[in-house]
Amino acid sequence: MPRLVEREFDVIVIGAGAAGENAADRVVQGGLTAVLVEAELVGGECSYWACMPSKALLRPGTALHGAQAVPGASEAVTGTLDAAAVLKQRDSFTSHWQDASQVEWVEGAGIELVRGRARISGERSVKVAGLDGDEYALTARHAVVLANGSTPNQPPVDGLSEVEYWGTREATSAKEVPERLGVLGGGVAGTELAQAFARLGSTVTLVARSGLLRNFPAEAAELVAGGLRADGVELRLDTKTRSVHRNSDGSLTLTLGGGDTVTVDKLLVSTGRRPALDGLGLENVGLSASDGKPLVIRTDSTGLVAEASGNGDGPWLYAVGDAAGKVLLTHQGKYEARATAAAIAARAKGELRGEPEPWSRHAQTADEHAVPNVVFTDPELANVGRSLEQARKDGYNASSVELPIEVAGSSLHARNYKGWAQLVVDEDRKVLLGATFAGPDVAELLHAATIAVVGEVPLDRLWHAVPSYPTISEVWLRLLEKYGL
Repeated sequence: MPRLVEREFDVIVIGAGAAGENAADRVVQGGLTAVLVEAELVGGECSYWACMPSKALLRPGTALHGAQAVPGASEAVTGTLDAAAVLKQRDSFTSHWQDASQVEWVEGAGIELVRGRARISGERSVKVAGLDGDEYALTARHAVVLANGSTPNQPPVDGLSEVEYWGTREATSAKEVPERLGVLGGGVAGTELAQAFARLGSTVTLVARSGLLRNFPAEAAELVAGGLRADGVELRLDTKTRSVHRNSDGSLTLTLGGGDTVTVDKLLVSTGRRPALDGLGLENVGLSASDGKPLVIRTDSTGLVAEASGNGDGPWLYAVGDAAGKVLLTHQGKYEARATAAAIAARAKGELRGEPEPWSRHAQTADEHAVPNVVFTDPELANVGRSLEQARKDGYNASSVELPIEVAGSSLHARNYKGWAQLVVDEDRKVLLGATFAGPDVAELLHAATIAVVGEVPLDRLWHAVPSYPTISEVWLRLLEKYGL
């Protein structure tokens, strides 16, 4: 017979992924008690089905192509990828989908763990249907933090709900490489996995309703598109998928907007994600969706959820990471969690009232100004901050400067290196608002740009940051020179 277990903690964190772990760890470091509630694997999406396995699938192909692009090395590289070895290496990075090491970390950090499905039953109250069969009634003295991630969108394609298809989870945990792979979606995950499987031996067709990586500058996205085409990926862009149906041999046939058909052995649907807020009981604290649309919540700079019952009198309900819906990136979710946990601890001690100052340790200010993002294709695409269009829309007197990456470091790095770089400048303050880099291995240029944007480094001072020669970073000097410094 199930037991009812009643417990009280300072902070309850729903979701033990990267954001939840960081939130719980920081509140414990702040002198509070914390419990993590998790229905699946401790460590979350990034550890087992997203960041780590996808990069493990991508890296071998990038390394092989990098060697093939350097004279002397290219003559020594005569083989192709060993798909079985790549999948085996991927398995090791996911700890074979076992979370024992993550649980050990949680316990060592002084955080309690309850395995089960959580539902908010009232202010500061959470009920958990335990995976052990017990029921848990948890009460938070100070805060409940939503850190339960996101869920994939299903596009409105006729027949899709009637066939078996891959989401990103199934793709990143695949046990074999399909002969023919269809990919719906031209965003980051779809683009990365299309290239990964093409290099592992699949014939890949990517179909996107709009352009490839449309949230990035067109010049940068086109370099990535060229890289995919070079690997044999067929790009069907600005193309709608009308329907999908299963054939007698188990294959799937997609009918596209123009009437063309594509037949594949596996179909990956990667058309975006949304916060996983369904079934959390948020209606019990005054938060509900309207007009049949998914529930969307708003948070302030500390992660405090707007309009939740009781939050105005004594802040208690917070959201971080994908659940908050601001920036669906692991590193940014961890950043939000650290700031939110610091705010919770400070409020518990009476050290913080109201909203904190921007750029303080209690505020998620970077969400508004300096979000770094990398597309780990080959070539890579990396950006931070605002695009020129975003900057002008936000009211800045902004300009941009852009160049192909053609410096001594790039020519040494790879034969026929092709890259592109852009800086977005606030003309009133003469500081950077954003930067974008596209090309092989440009991800390592990104943190310098992030520091420049966060630190609001004046361009005339940034000019004194001399890039080492011969490195790809020399493009920084060329960009500043083109700007006029």
